[in-house]
Amino acid sequence: MEKIGIIDLGSNTARLVIVDMFADGHFMVVDELKESVRLGQDMDRDGFLKPQRIAETVKTLKMFKKLCDASGVDRIIAVGTAAVRRAKNQRSFLDEIQVSCNITIRVLSEEEEAVLVYRGVINTMDIPKGIILEIGGGSTKIIYYNRRNLLNFASLPFGAVTLTDLFSSDATPEEATAHIEEFFTEQLKKLPWLSEVDPEAQMIGVGGSFRNLFKINRLMNKYPLDTPHNYRMATDDFDKIYGTLKALDVDKRKKIKGLSPKRADIMPAALAIVKSFVSYMKIENFAIGGYGLREGIMVNQALPITTEKPISDVLSYSLEKVVRYAGCDVKHVEHVMQLSIQLFKQLRVLHKFSRQYLKVLKIAASLHDCGQRMRYYNHAKHSWYTILNAQISGATHREIVLAAFVAGCHNREDIPAGEWVKYKDLLMEEDLDAVKKLGVLLRIAESLDRTHCGMVTGINCDVLGDSVIMKTEVAGDASLEIRDASSANPEFKRAFRKNLEIL
Repeated sequence: MEKIGIIDLGSNTARLVIVDMFADGHFMVVDELKESVRLGQDMDRDGFLKPQRIAETVKTLKMFKKLCDASGVDRIIAVGTAAVRRAKNQRSFLDEIQVSCNITIRVLSEEEEAVLVYRGVINTMDIPKGIILEIGGGSTKIIYYNRRNLLNFASLPFGAVTLTDLFSSDATPEEATAHIEEFFTEQLKKLPWLSEVDPEAQMIGVGGSFRNLFKINRLMNKYPLDTPHNYRMATDDFDKIYGTLKALDVDKRKKIKGLSPKRADIMPAALAIVKSFVSYMKIENFAIGGYGLREGIMVNQALPITTEKPISDVLSYSLEKVVRYAGCDVKHVEHVMQLSIQLFKQLRVLHKFSRQYLKVLKIAASLHDCGQRMRYYNHAKHSWYTILNAQISGATHREIVLAAFVAGCHNREDIPAGEWVKYKDLLMEEDLDAVKKLGVLLRIAESLDRTHCGMVTGINCDVLGDSVIMKTEVAGDASLEIRDASSANPEFKRAFRKNLEIL
């Protein structure tokens, strides 16, 4: 295993993430540090990074280096974006960082930055057609991809910090945001390829401003999951937040729950960019991507093949990472998942569930044992919590919640009514019945590999009158497995109204 530190020196924020890189192509973030250095502030006046901003950045990078050394980081990958890229005093700044901090900053070109953002998104979201809006402090990236191929991008030299500075002389915050909207719309008109974007392409918002937007909206709507990644937001909900926030002065903005006080001054400019974009592109809703440039670097380091083509199955890759990190028996997990899928398909005549529920079952089966790392007893409850908080990529929030409940009830546990009610806005009426049935299928599949030896190699189910006859294909003595699975008959009968007989 290798431990690397990734430093992203942006125009607004400097971020460090420390990542464990595993030999099997997976990675896990183990620490993070960030500071609002405002490196790009006041830069548009003459093109120079200001001494105060440089001093603050050097101080921050020294802290980053100290944490890397204390954490046993093997190597540091440090990149600079818009502010460093455009700075007239770039060379002297980079030399000072090298001498003072012993950190070499690689300045990304506009294309390199856009590609890394794209890779961070495409390898963590199951959205085949998308248009990414990434708002930084000193630039805004617009990236269009279709069928998981990058088709076009633009890097506009204006971000939340630079636009705040540019329109700071306006009389009121509302006037400033109105002017930013007009200004940014004019920039969009200079990109003729935007008219060629597939109308089915999903907008994906990336960057700190979008994550803050999620936090505000989550508190306003009492949203049950604290997971910005893959959160879907209606433009109408965005308009309400934007309308409220742009009318307030900075001091009042700092009191808004969910909004970082360090971002309060630049947030109206960021939201004005979003407003301009959704209006120009006629977007009714958008997804928030929790991952971007840094994750693009991480996945490229863990899986170098992703520099040529993205991960083909984002969900499976994400689940494999959690399984390995939780110390689960990988062969057992794979076997239980395959048996669960067989049960789902062969009993479709009884449950009549759509393929979306098969995806839910796949997640639950993959992670049904992950709670054992916490404690064997009541591990289903710990698995429930882990699934809700594991930041699973390639699945919607609803699918994650359903999978958590399936895993949480797969060993005779009842679904806690109080917890179910918390997620009522994400769930549908028929989901409760589905969770109970999928939980029973998962319990049977787990029992059929009770010894973790793969004795039961296959299943053939026949629905005959009031009974389901389940014939097992075995590779040895599977008496323990069959006995354990047969004990699920009472739960199976309640869920499917059929007797279960396993042979």
